[in-house]
Amino acid sequence: MDVSSEMIHALLPVYLVVVLGTSTLAVGFIEGIAEATAAITKVFSGALSDRLGKRKLLAATGYGMAALTKPVFPLAETLGWLVGARFVDRIGKGIRGAPRDALVADIAPAEMRGAAFGLRQALDTVGAFLGPMIAIGLMWLTADNFRLVFWVAVLPAAAAFLLIVLAVREPPRPPSVAPVRAPLSRAELAKLGRAYWWVVAVAAVFTLARFSEAFLILRAQALGLSLALVPAVLVVMNIVYAVSAYPAGVLSDRMDRGRLLAVGLVVLIAADLVLAFAGGLAAVAVGVVLWGLHMGLTQGLLSTLVADTATAELRGTAFGMFNLVGGVAMLLASVIAGALWDVIGAEATFLAGAGFAVVALVSLLRLHGRLGAAATRDRT
Repeated sequence: MDVSSEMIHALLPVYLVVVLGTSTLAVGFIEGIAEATAAITKVFSGALSDRLGKRKLLAATGYGMAALTKPVFPLAETLGWLVGARFVDRIGKGIRGAPRDALVADIAPAEMRGAAFGLRQALDTVGAFLGPMIAIGLMWLTADNFRLVFWVAVLPAAAAFLLIVLAVREPPRPPSVAPVRAPLSRAELAKLGRAYWWVVAVAAVFTLARFSEAFLILRAQALGLSLALVPAVLVVMNIVYAVSAYPAGVLSDRMDRGRLLAVGLVVLIAADLVLAFAGGLAAVAVGVVLWGLHMGLTQGLLSTLVADTATAELRGTAFGMFNLVGGVAMLLASVIAGALWDVIGAEATFLAGAGFAVVALVSLLRLHGRLGAAATRDRT
């Protein structure tokens, strides 16, 4: 599914701006709404998986919805249709996301949980860079035929749906982990504990610093990257992301997770500064590499911290709430980024990202003791 989605998403920002004449503010708004939609849906799908005690059904439903939206992208003639398809696609992502992450947490041994989430993140990201690579080849072969690339993206999406339906088996739930009647009730949410909510708070500030990767694509295109090579931005970023995610996960099982997260924030600050002052494509490439490295260091780690601090019977709900807060922050971040780009310029967008990252780093350092204690308690 990542191959399919990234074939489309690698080209969609430029398609919206160059072909349909959409503003970068609208791109930021669309991307933010899309991710916020997915995040909101994850709350309910995660809670439902806790109530039912089942994960696979919801995950398969989400993959199926995403597969059904893919033909809309080549058929759409107006911005409204594209926004609608993106919206439904993200609902599908939201339905599958929290149950899948909860299933990983259910299966993985506590002492190898960082490695498990790092591996999941790495494998997700392999698809994420294969998609743009395929898009580059097809754009070159077809003289920038966006619609044909979008049609080809339908095939891996259908394959992903068939794979989860036919090949994935869900293990039985342990008798000690009972279904929860009302996972989103105030009483049940309170059981998640203070350490979990601190993780959510730190992640929210962090997400404000990490707006949509669509702005990396637009930055490269504005500095002279040809349309056919635009997907290379996501290819480079995701290769670095994929290569670093699993080693970072393994490392997080052997050291303090809060410190490793702080290193990831420092790398994000460096990426934003490089991209803000980039004078050519070489500097953009450095910034994109740093961006991918920060993703590898932090994204699986944040999921691991959620699993560390949430109780087993509420893991679906915990991942759902975590993604809801992150989605709202992503909406704000992407809209702010698009507005700054339109009003002031690209430099302001990335400098604002660096500023939010500094705030997140300071917040993390203040809360470091709480996060470390929670992770250590769970592993022991």
